[in-house]
Amino acid sequence: MNLSSSIAYFSMEIGLAADLPTYAGGLGVLAGDTVRSAADRGLDMVAVTLVHRRGYFHQQLGTDGSQSEESVAWSPGERLPELPARATVGIEGRAVQLRAWCYEVTGIGGHVVPVLFLDADVAGNADPDRRLTDHLYGGDQRYRLCQELLLGIGGVRMLRALGFHGIRRFHMNEGHAAPLVLELGFEEMQRRGMTTVTREIAADVRRHCVFTTHTPVPAGHDQFPLPLVQQVMTDYGRAYQALAADMLIDDTLNMTYLALEGSRYVNGVARRHGEVSRRMFSQYEIDSITNGVHIGTWTAPPLRALFDRHIAGWREDNDSLRYALGIPRAEVWSAHQTAKDELVDFVDQRGGAQLRTGTFTIGFARRVTAYKRPDLLFFDLARLIAIHCEAGPIQIVLAGKAHPQDHAGKALIRELHTMMEALRGRIEVAYLPEYDMAMAARLVAGVDLWLNTPQAPLEASGTSGMKAAVNGVPQLSVLDGWWLEGCIEGVTGWAIGNDPGAGDAVDSRAGDADSMYRQLHETIVPLYYRNRDRWIDVMRQAIALNGSFFNTERMIDEYVRKAYGP
Repeated sequence: MNLSSSIAYFSMEIGLAADLPTYAGGLGVLAGDTVRSAADRGLDMVAVTLVHRRGYFHQQLGTDGSQSEESVAWSPGERLPELPARATVGIEGRAVQLRAWCYEVTGIGGHVVPVLFLDADVAGNADPDRRLTDHLYGGDQRYRLCQELLLGIGGVRMLRALGFHGIRRFHMNEGHAAPLVLELGFEEMQRRGMTTVTREIAADVRRHCVFTTHTPVPAGHDQFPLPLVQQVMTDYGRAYQALAADMLIDDTLNMTYLALEGSRYVNGVARRHGEVSRRMFSQYEIDSITNGVHIGTWTAPPLRALFDRHIAGWREDNDSLRYALGIPRAEVWSAHQTAKDELVDFVDQRGGAQLRTGTFTIGFARRVTAYKRPDLLFFDLARLIAIHCEAGPIQIVLAGKAHPQDHAGKALIRELHTMMEALRGRIEVAYLPEYDMAMAARLVAGVDLWLNTPQAPLEASGTSGMKAAVNGVPQLSVLDGWWLEGCIEGVTGWAIGNDPGAGDAVDSRAGDADSMYRQLHETIVPLYYRNRDRWIDVMRQAIALNGSFFNTERMIDEYVRKAYGP
């Protein structure tokens, strides 16, 4: 393992493989794509996360759409090598030991980025402490605080124990790892032989830290009451009050504010999200770096073969996908139809529906929560049926998990199943359980249109539509997140409604539904059935204009230039 890494990338979840349950959704998948592109670029990076021995959860759906959950138990010892070092973090006065498992991500040129999975299931720890790294986003406030202390403080200490002493940038992917700011301040305080955190020490810490925020709503930022913090965080002894005074612990420990205060560079994950974040945190300078996806990972095999024939070196130079404009239409269509056939077979095997390969297929899949409005497509069933009967037949594939404690999200899944039942015999609709990276890869390549319907401006970025674009699947979406930058109307896809600006979210459901139905009825479905060449042009343009830009190769280059550099 290369110990010369200069960048440490911290994320509560990292999606590296579908069968490693170390991610819940978009944040973790983005982290995995970031690490892959860092390896491709030869960047000296090491990533740090928690092992999540019991994963996120298996999703089980009843016939009425009722979701139940089951833990995903896996043994890291059967999949990953254990590293020899140990680190210790004080939790409620107890010394909680951590070990680390290593997953190596190898880039195109052979460069390796190690990913460290911190694990508290160590002999000698009290049994409750051994469970602290088990569940991703599980437990109560105390459990979550313990996890974030283990990730931030324990992650820094593990890096030191392993010999990573040359790190000059600590990158926090969301605020979960913000306690690393406290640890770096404490380290510097000890190094200088001081008993308080001075402005100079705080400035020194700030020079080393980078923070990416993903959450555009205040309620989404982790914060913990001070009495709980004082009970749980017992590592710093008398120095705690000094750290509390200078590191933004007031009545609550707000992880976002801690990361903001402790970082030299802060960014949102799309241009609009940068605007929203600057409104939320006006006292801080916040830039934006729009998210991307790892092209080599998310391009389906039929499209890979197509690009291999026509675009030499596209994996090493994602920008060269602009040459997709010159790929013969017939070959683009054939590659897509192969991916679609595979999706239809997959859905049929799952028993979700009887799809037809020649029918226009709409895909919608993501975490199920209220602001993403997965039910918008079914706002007016009569209009949906009219599209099916008048513009051309449609079929729909849905997928997504609701967080176990998101009761509104669970209710939405049940509502979707009620709508599916109401459409039975008219429009074929499948809801696929157990949405994961492998299923996502099939969906974004095999559907004909990717749908996204968030309540603006609550979508920080979104990346599923980027994955669809590189596979030649255009998007119909609300103008929010990355789509504000990626939508060229009728060229790369289509917009729902108008740009609402970066103000507060307002109820636009009826207007957005009307716009969505009009786009489908008057433009999108007729184009698919009646002007195939023009439809394939939109597919090629989605690849050439969106796939060539909204990728983690470009994103990593921006981080190197803006955040990681001197």
